[in-house]
This record gives sequence, C-alpha cells and structure tokens, in this order.
Amino acid sequence: MYTKEEALQYIQENDVKFIKLFFTDIFGVIKSLSIQPSELERAFETGISFDASAVRGFLNVTKSDLFIVPDPATLCVLPWRPQTGRVVRFFCKVRYIDGTPFEGDLRMLLKNQVKKAAEEGYEIRIGTECEFYLFKLDDKGEPTLLPHDHAGYCDLAPRDRGENVRREICLTLEQMGVHPEASHHETGPGQNEVDFRYSDPVNAADNLATFKTVVKTVADRYGLFASFMAKPLADEAGSGLHLSISLWKDGKNLFAGQLSEEAKFFMAGIMKRMREITAFLNPYPNSYERFGEFEAPRYISWSRENRSQLIRIPASSEGDARLELRSPDPSCNQYLAIYLVLGAGFEGIAQKCPLPPAKDLDLYNATDAETKDLESLPLNQKEAVRLAVTSDFVKTLLTQRMIDAFEEAEESAQKAVFAEI
Repeated sequence: MYTKEEALQYIQENDVKFIKLFFTDIFGVIKSLSIQPSELERAFETGISFDASAVRGFLNVTKSDLFIVPDPATLCVLPWRPQTGRVVRFFCKVRYIDGTPFEGDLRMLLKNQVKKAAEEGYEIRIGTECEFYLFKLDDKGEPTLLPHDHAGYCDLAPRDRGENVRREICLTLEQMGVHPEASHHETGPGQNEVDFRYSDPVNAADNLATFKTVVKTVADRYGLFASFMAKPLADEAGSGLHLSISLWKDGKNLFAGQLSEEAKFFMAGIMKRMREITAFLNPYPNSYERFGEFEAPRYISWSRENRSQLIRIPASSEGDARLELRSPDPSCNQYLAIYLVLGAGFEGIAQKCPLPPAKDLDLYNATDAETKDLESLPLNQKEAVRLAVTSDFVKTLLTQRMIDAFEEAEESAQKAVFAEI
C-alpha cells in the first residue's frame, strides 16, 4: 500500500518509464491512458482528462470531459513488460474538472458502501471463482471458437493443455500481489477456472480486474484467445463468476454454524432484489443462454451445498463460512455487481426480510409442481433491463443518469461480438 509520496519516490528510484492509468467502462472492460513519469504528480493533483463520451456508460458528447486520478495504493509493476524501463499501473478515481467525484465511478461507490457498512459494525469479505475459455486463433491471428483442448473437469496434462497457461497466469498474479487459491480445468472443452481467497470488496474487485487483464495477456502470449463470455459454446458449460460473501460483526462470522438472523436477512435481501439487479450481473444477451444448465441457476432459491441453487451455503470451517452467489457471469462489471448485491443484502438486514425455506432438491431435474412457487431469473436481456430501469431499489443506489447510461449501453451490447468479451 503506497501513499502518494511513496509512489512518486518508487517511480523515481525503480527505472519506471511508462505509467498506465486503469479504469473500467460500465461492463467492466479495462480502459487505459498512458503517461510519462514526469506527469504523475500532475495526475495526482488535477487528474488526466479523457473523452468520456467514447466510453460505454459514461457521458454524452455535450459534456464529455472527465478526469482520472490515480489511487497511489494500487501501484503495481506489470511483470510481462520489460524490467528495464519498467511499466506500472494504477487504478483510478474518476472526477469532474472541479474535483467532485463522478457519480458513475463504480469503484468509488463500492468503496463508500464498504465504509458505511464498517461504520455500522460490519466487515465484508468476498472471495471469487472465475471461469473462462481458451480458444485457438486462426492463421490471421483472429479468435475462433475452436477450444484449446477437449479436457474435462480437473483433468491432467497432456489432456489438459491449459495447465501451463494457468500456471503462468497464477505466477504472474503473485508477482502483482494477487494470490490465487486454486486453479483447474473446468467442465467445458478449453474451459478453466481460477479461485481467489477472500478479501475486502474493493480489493476483491481490483483483483478481478487485474486477473482479467493477466488472463488476456498470457493467453495471447501462448497464441490463444481468452474469452469471458458467459456462453461461448452453445452445447457446453457456461462460464460463471461465483461470489462468496461472508459478513463479520464483533469478531464473529454471521454465516458460521446455524445461520444468524442477520445472515438470513442478508440472503433474503439478495433474493428479493435479484430479478431487478440481474441486468447488471449478466449484461449481455448471451448471458441468459447460460441459465438453467451445467450448474448455472434458473430459479431464485437457496440451499446448503446444492449447486443447482441461486445461493448455496458451502460446507466449510467456521472461519470460511459464507454464502455463494452463482448467477453472475464474468462479462459483468465486478465493482457494480458487488455493489448492488451488497446493497440488496444490507437492505434485507435493514428491513428484516424473511428468508424463504431452503429448496433441497435438484432444480435441473425438478418437476413443474416442485418449482411452481419459485420465481425464475429473467429469461432474456430485454426482460432483465426492463426490471432494472423500472426498479425503485436500483434508483436508491444509482442515479437516474447512471441508469439511463446503462440502458443506452445495453442497447449497444446487443451488437457486441465474441472477440470483445
């Protein structure tokens, strides 16, 4: 963790020649401006301007200048770049020219939410499991839909051809101060997963942004294309972004043992608002092709250990007790997704929402009679967006301007191509 002064000193003393300033669009895609070391102090003081109208979900052309200000605590060397004349990156705050925060700065919103929760006595810990596919490139270097291998769940090399790719991903992340907990081949051909131990919400979201960048970079070095699309292959498993969330209060994990009342309220709040926030957790039309098969949920339900549920409580030790939310996919903006999920959970605590009974059955093979009392997740992007933009709950967390920008960006997402995600 660097202060502004320490970051400036590091740049001077460690042969840094190039600085990349990272921020994300409304779908979580990393954007970057590069500056020379001589400009860093100005960046800290006044920010570096960019054309916000060219970034999905930001501003229109009539008022398009925003400024990014590096967060010194996020200084990190990019290890795949030359170590002589180093390149470093910072995650950034987004501001207006007068220095006031931009209301669409989702990282800032999440940071403020965590601060508010701490003031109320809650510590939030989040771990993530992120799946992705590796595909071959054609002779022109363009992505194909040919999987890198045809291995299955937890297979070994040589059937698993992604082993060395995952190894380099994990080693690169460790060099950047991000510590994966586990990695393995997933169910689909060419599908992989990397899991991360819990962290505070902002750091967990930062780590996911770093992870996506590293995966794309390492895959390219191996002559492959990494895709975070939810369902790139119609007849194979989709890719999920599972969020493991635990709440602590007075040194106690509220999900340990028998669920505390607050843990139940928190889960109930998420379930209550899930249909209204799904558009943000699953932002592309392709996202909805994943639901209801290959361990992806379809219904708004919960249970212990059962992977067919929206929320499950995994078997774990007391310190690791948590809920696992299984509907988000890795094409989402992780800052926005975590922000809205936590907002729903804390609303559940505030309103003491009753938790419905657990649904202890295999929902993939359940009969209509067994599921008739369950709400389903939105069936498609159009339904999800309609629920989001008309939601009074969403309007308590996002400004109308942000909601309008998201709706407009969702229309452009209809035309998104495979190679962009």
